[in-house]
Amino acid sequence: MSGLDSGVVTATHRRHYDVELDSGDRVECVLKGRSMQIASGDRVDVERVAGGGAIVSIAPRVNLVYRSDAFREKLIAANVTQIAGVVAAGISLDLELPHRWMVAAESERCRFVVFANKRDLPDFPALRARLVSIEALGYPIVEVSAREDVSPLAPWLAGQHTVLVGQSGMGKSTIINALAPDANARTDDVSSALRAGRHTTTSTRLYPLPALGADAWIVDSPGMKAFGLAHVAPQAIENAFVEIRPLIGACKFRDCRHDREPGCAVQAAVDRGDVQPFRVALLRTLLHEAAQRGAPGIRS
Repeated sequence: MSGLDSGVVTATHRRHYDVELDSGDRVECVLKGRSMQIASGDRVDVERVAGGGAIVSIAPRVNLVYRSDAFREKLIAANVTQIAGVVAAGISLDLELPHRWMVAAESERCRFVVFANKRDLPDFPALRARLVSIEALGYPIVEVSAREDVSPLAPWLAGQHTVLVGQSGMGKSTIINALAPDANARTDDVSSALRAGRHTTTSTRLYPLPALGADAWIVDSPGMKAFGLAHVAPQAIENAFVEIRPLIGACKFRDCRHDREPGCAVQAAVDRGDVQPFRVALLRTLLHEAAQRGAPGIRS
């Protein structure tokens, strides 16, 4: 469209959006029309107006990472190539969360990696031991102490469109500040009494990483205690479990729920020790959540 500028959305604030244009200019925009939902990472066309700009169209997406339950959706980032789950020593970790993040990554055709932060703390070995189940599935665990040195993360971020996800206090904003010193992402100390992070990031924001590639960027997302995947189709959920994927279609019954049905290939794999029982339990939970959802998810 002539007369328009193109760029990438770097932040969303309800009805206002920050866009970094290809020219290098940064413009605060409103949305022209209300039919579009916009996420950080979206490529958009902008019409320049007095005081800013108006987003008039969104380019086709490669994917859209978001979380949902039966009633609502929360966009995280678009056009992502990698989801990096951030966990840390010294904070209580719900281990189901990383397994949900990897399902999100697989369903959106993203690479998944875990950044294990605060390796300088004495209880880091205990955290590392809890991550063995993730590593056994083939997903990398990258150890780092973000307050001291983030260089171990550089090879994993180079050339990638990465979104950081994690519970509050895990160090996402500290990682952002170390990688992009001009980001001024707010950080806060962890509450030692509650052993839980204080919430410091309230909306998603994208930061370019030119030192790691001309098109490399990273998105900081708010801390989250839950990560619903109710929008993911049942077949996509099954395919997102890398160890169960080869067993799809091998059960005796087409509509097998992988529970107590005779001839279940998944339960047979559990009995052999090839599939962990908690992974099958999570699969059934996610399939149930998807069944509870009354409407399809946002189209990428």
